[in-house]
Amino acid sequence: MKTNSLSRNTSHIVVFLFLLTLIGCVNSNKKQTPEITETETQDKIKPFFKLSLAQWSLHNFVREEHGDPFQFASMAKEMGFEGLEYVSQLYTDKIELLGMDKVIDSLKTMSELSGMHNVLIMVDGEGDIANPDEAKRNEAVENHKKWVDAAQKLGCHSIRVNTFGTNDPEVWKETVVDGLKKLSEYAATKNVNILCENHGWLSSDAPKLMEAIHSVNMSNCGTLPDFGNWCVKRKEGAQWGECLEVYPDKYQGIEMMLTAAKAVSAKSYDFDENGNETTLDYPRILQLVKDSGYTNFIGVEYEGTRLSEREGILATKNLLLNCLASLK
Repeated sequence: MKTNSLSRNTSHIVVFLFLLTLIGCVNSNKKQTPEITETETQDKIKPFFKLSLAQWSLHNFVREEHGDPFQFASMAKEMGFEGLEYVSQLYTDKIELLGMDKVIDSLKTMSELSGMHNVLIMVDGEGDIANPDEAKRNEAVENHKKWVDAAQKLGCHSIRVNTFGTNDPEVWKETVVDGLKKLSEYAATKNVNILCENHGWLSSDAPKLMEAIHSVNMSNCGTLPDFGNWCVKRKEGAQWGECLEVYPDKYQGIEMMLTAAKAVSAKSYDFDENGNETTLDYPRILQLVKDSGYTNFIGVEYEGTRLSEREGILATKNLLLNCLASLK
């Protein structure tokens, strides 16, 4: 009996050692992702904002690498974020397969397991809230209502909508107000905000956008200023693609939008050898955000191609934190 017991114990030890060796081999073969250098600033200065991750930063992971969008919460947690900003179009296939309710329930569960805060949903593909065709505009409003419900269920404070509509400022002034007001009235019953981002065309013309927000005149209709996205006119009138005209003063535009901001998007494209964004003056923008009194989540949204998505996300996150030392 003692011999059999010893034999069994020896066998277990051998198996255990084999598994340790196997795990070590697997880990050693994993591709190591370079980490972006942090500075002592992050330990000494408490941020006036919280950090969330915009899921669009991981759109290649979902679309090109066929990664699981339900991993969003755990991935954001691992990279040091507190909040989540979902992108509706990255769940289209999942919704078709599982249904809207199961997808939202799953996202809620995953966020809770990771201890993450659900901030907002960026809604795309549900129609244009500013469409000059009233029937299509009303249809878009109805299509967005399920995302308002989803935001309420997740505990998000807002959804972001698209307001391209038309490049005719006189027509747009009427249609965007009509669409926003109708959707905001419904969202108010769910305690959810409707946010406009500078997302192209007239929505990136800050004075015109702010005029529309003031005309809606509802406390739950506000803005999501994006550090980038200042193209007001593209080739052949397309919504995306080659830009022909840019809003002349993006810093003035951000400052104007901050007066009604309920979320902020830290867009980034590329970085120099010192970790600074190559097209945007981050210290200047962050000073504007601080001066406005905004203290909620700032969402990291990396859209570059030179760095990997993870590298770009971490570079943006660290730039935001390292800018704190230069603020007044």
